Amino acid sequence: MPSHPTVLQSAKLLPHLFETRPEVKKTKVRQWLKFGMVMVNGKSITQFDHPLEPGDVVTIQSERAARTASALPSSIKILFEDEHLMVIEKPEGLLSIATESEKKDTVYAHLTNYVRGGLELGRERVWIVHRLDRETSGLMVFARTEAAKRTLQENWQDAEKRYLAVAEGAPEKDEGLLHSYLDESHPGKVFSTTASDQTREAKTHFQVLKRRADRSLIELTLETGRRHQIRVQLSDIGCPIVGDEKYASRTNPAKRLGLHACHLEFPHPETGEPLSFDSPLPHALAKLV
Repeated sequence: MPSHPTVLQSAKLLPHLFETRPEVKKTKVRQWLKFGMVMVNGKSITQFDHPLEPGDVVTIQSERAARTASALPSSIKILFEDEHLMVIEKPEGLLSIATESEKKDTVYAHLTNYVRGGLELGRERVWIVHRLDRETSGLMVFARTEAAKRTLQENWQDAEKRYLAVAEGAPEKDEGLLHSYLDESHPGKVFSTTASDQTREAKTHFQVLKRRADRSLIELTLETGRRHQIRVQLSDIGCPIVGDEKYASRTNPAKRLGLHACHLEFPHPETGEPLSFDSPLPHALAKLV
């Protein structure tokens, strides 16, 4: 029987492959499954007895494509990719870049592995444009060329960056500006203090989206981008982010920090075309409010 991508009758995946591709050795077909090269309706399947129904489309991707897809953890989602940049959703609990104690399990390392197609000695690489705290989830941008990195970083202060925070309590006003001076000289924690040559001005616009008896959902738009800026400023007004014990949170109902980078808007570094990305509040946080 000649190969045809569309399934005509119910079958199990491996027998279907044997029947529709008789010219291919059975050991080779099993390798396709093992290495994730078999796609059913666009999704990689490795289960030999995966049930097929009429209308399903079965295709075989190249070994390089399969290797590239498998090089990226499922927790990292790519929203946009071209030869100049990538926009991804970072899960909470994953470092942006390496530290002294963790070198490999970082977004940077995983994306480098991805663009190299899983080949450790590949020449492709990515450049980090900005960072998210390990505990924060949401949108991140990586450059695919050094020129794109330079353009993005030089204009990053003009990019629109919004976050969603689930906080203990709620601000008195429904909207306003958080304005403070931050001392970032301590490696583990940032402090608000009086303005001096050692501090950096921090401005964050906020809007309360929902109020509950003991917590609130707050949208925050950065005017400046300082380390731990949102976390410090919300704690300063008596509304620490849930799960943020470092900045005086008393509760951790979602077993994670309640902060998510939800919106990015900036021009494409090469074409100037406006780009806009949104990421919904993760379910674990959404159900709190």
